[in-house]
Amino acid sequence: MEFVKAKYYVESELPLEKAAQVIAAEQSTGTWVDVSTKPSDLDARLAARVVGVDEEKGTCDIDFPLEIFEISNIPQFLATVAGNLFGLEPVKNVKLLDIELPKSFAREFKGPRFGIEGIRKLVGTERDGRPHIGTIIKPKVGLNPKQTADVAYDAAMGGCDLIKDDETLTDQKFCPMEERLSGIMEKLDSVKQETGRTVLYAHNITSGLDIVERAERAVEGGANMLMIDVLTSGFSAIQAVRAEQALKVPIHVHRTMHGALTRNPRHGIAMTVISKLTRLAGGDQLHTGTVSGKMERSVEELVAMNDFLKGGFHGLKNVFPVASGGIHPLCVEPEVKTLGNDLVIQAGGGIHGHPDGTVAGARAMRQALDAVMSKIPLKEYAKDHKELARAIGKWGGDVSWSEIYEHGN
Repeated sequence: MEFVKAKYYVESELPLEKAAQVIAAEQSTGTWVDVSTKPSDLDARLAARVVGVDEEKGTCDIDFPLEIFEISNIPQFLATVAGNLFGLEPVKNVKLLDIELPKSFAREFKGPRFGIEGIRKLVGTERDGRPHIGTIIKPKVGLNPKQTADVAYDAAMGGCDLIKDDETLTDQKFCPMEERLSGIMEKLDSVKQETGRTVLYAHNITSGLDIVERAERAVEGGANMLMIDVLTSGFSAIQAVRAEQALKVPIHVHRTMHGALTRNPRHGIAMTVISKLTRLAGGDQLHTGTVSGKMERSVEELVAMNDFLKGGFHGLKNVFPVASGGIHPLCVEPEVKTLGNDLVIQAGGGIHGHPDGTVAGARAMRQALDAVMSKIPLKEYAKDHKELARAIGKWGGDVSWSEIYEHGN
């Protein structure tokens, strides 16, 4: 018999072994009282089983028989391994830390269409293997299509490999998505003509029932990448878009709202689990976090998660991790040293907040990356690169995010 293996952190007034058994029963064949409708062989076939507990760490391992799942149905999968257990009265805190999936489960999913190698071929970095530099249109919302396209052009001309919508920007009246797409792709075509570089634009199609239709309209309108907010639209949204054979562009996945699930170390669902499901569903890029930015983090978990996304997984293509959130040129070195070269380093305010504007901000990011790749100290490299020098002048001190938000800088 094959199993899906799940690891949980558990806090309960019950002994850990007993609490684990309560979770296993609730999430498989158990009920709160004996029922006459239960076949005698049901537990043997479908009951989840506690296979290990670690009293010191407060963790337990539970195996779920593969037969209990509707394979390729991620909503049903989550209802099983991450369902009612969070509301069980005897369980005070519980966090789904990790899942292990058998090959027979994973092979039912398409996985990423492009992966790291495919995206590198689109951008033209398959030989040098450097990290990619990305940016988010800023301000988050409020710009009209022309203003948005102008910001995208400046960032691309400064050296960005990826331009993306903010997670909150979809099809609002002040910036209709089709008009925005047309303007940005026209500008990126100009960048291609002027520089020979291909720059990707992750067009945010996040929505409800019409997400596939939005994806189709976007690709017909020239989009070279699509963006989906995975937790607000659901993993099935990625699967539905990935399943359409005509939509032959990469899918950039944003993890907005993840903190509601991941941040509490004692309760919720770990980002590791979200990353594995995103890879199954077909995301080509995924925001995973930073080692030096503004978001709360566990560096150990981040490194392990990125290693999983970049490594082998039952024959599915890999995923390009994205480091985003409070990034500026001085963050490039720690991100690359810790997370490696297969990484998208994405800066919003760290580019558009440059003292000399967006073009200079993008150049400063690329110069910081060039310095790191050439193993030249940033301050030494900045002597001959004014954009980087200006960035060091602005961000040279330690950034206190609480102070920044308090004073509105």
